[in-house]
Amino acid sequence: QLQLVESGGGLVQPGGSLRLSCAASGFTFDYYAIGWFRQAPGKEREEVSCISSSGGRTNYADSVKGRFTISRDNAKNTVYLRMNSLKPEDTAIYYCALHRGSSCSYPQFEDWGQGTQVTVSS
Repeated sequence: QLQLVESGGGLVQPGGSLRLSCAASGFTFDYYAIGWFRQAPGKEREEVSCISSSGGRTNYADSVKGRFTISRDNAKNTVYLRMNSLKPEDTAIYYCALHRGSSCSYPQFEDWGQGTQVTVSS
């Protein structure tokens, strides 16, 4: 049974940093690209970053490029999102999800965990 569990969110001041984790189980982890998504109140869910199955390719939304870094540890079945220079507009619930193949060009499965709340506020 596919399971993704997000953690690491919290309340942080503007300019601060957080590292999110996505722990996976129930599937062959290193076969799939994995993306981080976020959904702010009243807005649609958007993908902010994706990493290929091997970790060799990464994508970022323009809004987070240069501030966020995605990585994965296939030995630990975990994907991370390091978020620096956080802004109030980064406030959202953050989710991870599998893409339907090894590349971020595949669409994602619509299996969503609980997510982890990130709030950027002074």
